[in-house]
Amino acid sequence: MKVLLLQLLSLLQGVGASGHQGEDFSFCGDRNQTQTSSVIYEHGPAAISIENTDQALIIKRPFLPSRRNSYYQHSLPPALGRYRFCLYWFKANRTLRLAYGKQSFLLGADPASSVTRGSESQKTGRTSTPIFNVSYILKGGKNTSLESSSKYFFSASSESMPAWEQDVEEQLTALDSLIAQPPAPAAEQQVLRRKLRELEKTLAKVELEGQNQTFGNATVHATVLRVQPSQAPQHVAFASQREEGREVHGFTVDLPSSLFVMAKGREEVAEHRVLLIDIDSQTMFQDEKSSHVLGDKVVGISLVDTVVANLSDPVVITFFHNQLPRNVTPLCVFWQEDTGECSGSWNSSGCTTVTRGNQTDCRCNHLTYFAVLMVSSPQISYMHRNYLSIITYIGCLISALASICTILFLYFRSKQRDQVTSMHIHMNLLGAIFLLDVTFLLSSHLAPSSSEAVCRAGALLLHFSLLSCLTWMGIEGYNLYRLVIEVFNAYHDHFLLKLCLVGWGLPLFCVVLIFLVSWTNYGPFSIPVYESVGGKSTNATICWITSPMIHNVVNLGFFCLVFLFNLVMLGAMVREILRQNKKGHKLKHVLALFGLSILLGIPWALVFFSFTSGVFRLVALYAFTIINSLQGFLIFLWYWSMVRQARKSPDLQSSSDSVKLQPNSSQIG
Repeated sequence: MKVLLLQLLSLLQGVGASGHQGEDFSFCGDRNQTQTSSVIYEHGPAAISIENTDQALIIKRPFLPSRRNSYYQHSLPPALGRYRFCLYWFKANRTLRLAYGKQSFLLGADPASSVTRGSESQKTGRTSTPIFNVSYILKGGKNTSLESSSKYFFSASSESMPAWEQDVEEQLTALDSLIAQPPAPAAEQQVLRRKLRELEKTLAKVELEGQNQTFGNATVHATVLRVQPSQAPQHVAFASQREEGREVHGFTVDLPSSLFVMAKGREEVAEHRVLLIDIDSQTMFQDEKSSHVLGDKVVGISLVDTVVANLSDPVVITFFHNQLPRNVTPLCVFWQEDTGECSGSWNSSGCTTVTRGNQTDCRCNHLTYFAVLMVSSPQISYMHRNYLSIITYIGCLISALASICTILFLYFRSKQRDQVTSMHIHMNLLGAIFLLDVTFLLSSHLAPSSSEAVCRAGALLLHFSLLSCLTWMGIEGYNLYRLVIEVFNAYHDHFLLKLCLVGWGLPLFCVVLIFLVSWTNYGPFSIPVYESVGGKSTNATICWITSPMIHNVVNLGFFCLVFLFNLVMLGAMVREILRQNKKGHKLKHVLALFGLSILLGIPWALVFFSFTSGVFRLVALYAFTIINSLQGFLIFLWYWSMVRQARKSPDLQSSSDSVKLQPNSSQIG
């Protein structure tokens, strides 16, 4: 009688496990429960496994669970006997449910909408109860009977396998550790970006606990936004957390409604999923130009399963940052993968830049990875740069021609010994100015159109010309000291030869020494220039010194010494004029001081005012460009005016005061 009751009870226990409809996949079996046991749902190897033991019915899956279901255990019915159990997968709501006798357990999301039969494992020592009449059923397919076994493995498709928060965190940790390593070559950067694309795929199918969720707490942060379909247009906004102590404090993203309208027009979807990846490193986005990204902040925006381009309303990314330096201009760019050998480059097409104080708005008509480049800029408009370039070229051409004319003019002037010395000093200075003008006009054309060796030779000659010009300006100052402070008629043997050895020999020694230290110190030199027209970053290339340190130490340092010395000499001349204070000679004295300041290179000091900002800086640049590009022509005008003054007032030529005040011009007539 007890046996009949037990058999009847076992039949009733299996009723609840056979009536599920609408599942996309099921796996069923019979279990003979011989003791109190439980169902365990946990992480397992790279396949779904179902293991039946005396102690438990263990279901493992190859993906990490959410925080709510990291480990699931539930007691099975206390009554012993035979039970029918089935594991059901519902694709619509992506859930996995276990039916055990009359009870039902919601386990969570399953890795696939379809599962293929895998290999069967060997029986384990802990298993003593076999599974009876196991069937593997695929919706719309054929039922397949399997051999009795205590443990079965089923492989799942990785493309349709859902992901969990732990999957994302593991990938973020691995990516952070790779980024933290020393700067990687181009090949390793491609590996990093491949890891980044794998992260995007995981984010596209991660199980979320709410509408929005953010992952990561180090270099890379990822945010997933779930946007529900709506008939009415809707903007989607996102704001990152504020980051204190960084150059970029944070960012906001404004996604237009047209973005989701376009996506919805393609197919009906349950939800739109937007991925935001915030990267505080430029390691995997290095181009050949070594462009500098503002705050090393790169923001990636994408819409899952949708390529977004040519939006009617732009996506607006606003970067909040510190006050930018005066000599740089922000430029919104996106990362463009190259199909050739190069890994990629920054491009500004389709993006506009709007700067407002401590924030920069990037308005782009597509989705990808965005950043703000720091582009060197002279802080003047495109129009003024064109004007200054035209003035420089025309001024150098006029100055070179005027220098030749003045040299010929001086050659046929006075033959007195001291006058010859002063005239030859002037002629050497004019020769250096002529050489500087010609080499400067040629250098900008040699860089893009000639070989590297020719450009290197042009750069060396240009540097020699500049140093020669500065040296002869210093010699002019010394000659002024000799004529005004020392005895006027002092004569030294081979004085002019010694001056020529210094005036031309010292610059030659400097450039040869720099060349011998490293021949790469001369060659094509690119100056980054931000062009406001078209929003493109261009480089102005010239044959010049490639090392900024050599330029600052040798050129600027030497100029400062010459300028200070000549300024003292000009001050001594002004003191002499104030001491004499003769009436009727004001115009002559003004002309003398003007010419002497040009000879001594005093206007070159205007270059120091170019480090200022605003209108005053622009005025200083125009004054520096006009005066110094026309230096040879101004010297020519000075001599011509002095000759006319001497012819109108012959008595000035015999004035000892005039001789001292104008040692370089009073003997012209």
